[in-house]
Amino acid sequence: MSNPLALRSDAEALAAPFPPLLADAEHLATTVLLGDHGRRRAGTGDTFWQYRPAQAYDDARGIDWRRSARSDSDFVQDKEWQIAQSIVLWVDQAASMGFQSDDHPTKAHRARTLSLAIAILLIRGGERVGLTGLRLPPRRGEAQLMRMAALLSEMEDIDYGAPEAQGMLPHSRALFVSDFLGDIKPVEAALLRAADRGVRGVILQVLDPQEEAFPFDGRTIFQSMTGAIQHETLKAGDLKKRYLDRLAERKARLQHLAQTTGWQFQTHHTGESAANALLWLYGALERHP
Repeated sequence: MSNPLALRSDAEALAAPFPPLLADAEHLATTVLLGDHGRRRAGTGDTFWQYRPAQAYDDARGIDWRRSARSDSDFVQDKEWQIAQSIVLWVDQAASMGFQSDDHPTKAHRARTLSLAIAILLIRGGERVGLTGLRLPPRRGEAQLMRMAALLSEMEDIDYGAPEAQGMLPHSRALFVSDFLGDIKPVEAALLRAADRGVRGVILQVLDPQEEAFPFDGRTIFQSMTGAIQHETLKAGDLKKRYLDRLAERKARLQHLAQTTGWQFQTHHTGESAANALLWLYGALERHP
């Protein structure tokens, strides 16, 4: 028989990260002012978008006679397309995301907070949001946000993560958030699979400022977050150019992948404003029909 006190202690330890993460995401989400949600496409909805000349296939009941009276042609009102869309998120939970320098947040915390904040905005805008894979299919509602916060608080005991391409519905949208410092091939495979299904989305690379500056010199031991990979050098400064060249090459490859598959790419640093990153993310996802 299990010990109730031990069970409660384990449960409280497991749940501890959820409220702070959700609170941080809620606070960040308030920086984006949401108006009435519309997709700026003609379709089913209640909000007026534009007048257009009536076509042969338009029903006579759809003609706006008041607007038509001011012209020699008949006009109809187009409404904004307000059918809920599905958006799936992949947020890297591998050990490399736990890196931080100085007083900056970890890459994992920034990635989770931004992802949950965008989920809050999208769900409250009427969209269905979930995670890639089969653990959390896209749904609406506050309960979905709690489930997402719980899953995003987990970490994986591997150095680098790889995107999960399952669970992406045809013609839906997606957001991939990672440092993308591991093997690029799984990323390419996931994006190509998404493109084959008509999925469009955003790639957000989250890096620590130290990973951009490479401020190392002299004797240095470089070690992966799990300790599985280690490299010692007496002249770290000599590696700087090679490292920065490879980082630039990785960014260029991600940018090319995004352009090829119809996605958008951006790099965000943990020393920068999270609010600005959220605004960009929201706008980038909104631009995808």
